[in-house]
Amino acid sequence: MHEQLVTVAPRERLAAQRPAERDAYFDNAKYLAIVLVAVGHAWEPLRDGSRGVSALYLLVYAFHMPAFIVVSGYFSRNFDAGPQRLRRLVTGLVVPYVVFETAYTFFTRWTDQVPDRPVSLLDPLYLTWFLVALFVWRLTTPLWQRVRHPVPLALAVAMLATLTPSIGDDLDLQRVLQFLPYFVLGLCLKPEHFRLVRRRAVRLAALPVFAVALTLAYWAVPRMSGAWFYHRDSAQELGAPAWSGPVMTLVTFGCSLVLVGCFLALVPGRRTWFTVLGAGTLYGYLLHGFLVQGARFWGWYGPDWVHEPVGAAAVALVAASVVTALCTPPVRRALRCLVEPDMRWAFRQHTAQPERS
Repeated sequence: MHEQLVTVAPRERLAAQRPAERDAYFDNAKYLAIVLVAVGHAWEPLRDGSRGVSALYLLVYAFHMPAFIVVSGYFSRNFDAGPQRLRRLVTGLVVPYVVFETAYTFFTRWTDQVPDRPVSLLDPLYLTWFLVALFVWRLTTPLWQRVRHPVPLALAVAMLATLTPSIGDDLDLQRVLQFLPYFVLGLCLKPEHFRLVRRRAVRLAALPVFAVALTLAYWAVPRMSGAWFYHRDSAQELGAPAWSGPVMTLVTFGCSLVLVGCFLALVPGRRTWFTVLGAGTLYGYLLHGFLVQGARFWGWYGPDWVHEPVGAAAVALVAASVVTALCTPPVRRALRCLVEPDMRWAFRQHTAQPERS
């Protein structure tokens, strides 16, 4: 028996120990997407009686979560269910889900005046559904990477989900299944695809496309339900005929992809003042909901001026500022034990076996 000894040159060893450099473009995209998430949540109480805010809300909801999910899928391409990646899945998704599902339950007992609301890990509350979805999607990554036509297959799953009201609320599976195509699409993307949407011609077309989309959203507000873009209900639950579920799945997927492409085209590729915040978007996502939920209870939406155009702009500015602060390194350092706990004590140490000859 002979052990194979491998020596590593000092320069190569240092390079292996050096953390991989983050891509400024994707950090910028994640930060801008999380700002839109926060602004969309903050605008929700302003929709009643304001067709303009409702149109902006519908436009934002048509692409902000699809953009976030596509990027999440892109960065999940290397998930192989190995020991280290499974550990990261538990510490980065399962533990934060348990912590924030419990925290939001107790917080909304107070803000919603529902003292008997149970803590249910099977029924995600508010925005915690995304952690469940990302956990399921990443676990199924090896499957999607081995089938022949992953995106059409994922679309078929999403279309069938709209026909199945019996799925119920457990783990928010409607959203898990209906948003699945965006994640699978992200898994299939390559760097050259992002370079395509960042071409000058696409960047020039992006703003006019958004203008047309906002006009269509303004037209659609009194004529259709924006809930189709939430992807959380079946067709029957939305009061629509069953056949419309699969059709609307394809329509919303097409609309969202166009807007996601335009959004990604406008994201700056260079380092900016907010690039560093892209690493903390999960913190901003999980924490901003407490302020949004509390704002109603504290009566922040009560004054009449808040429901005017200047008020909607002020609400958007406050939401963007708050979520920006929540993504900063000091907040990450303070709350890492809850959002990204180390938990080495909970896992067996994986040791490589020596080669034998």
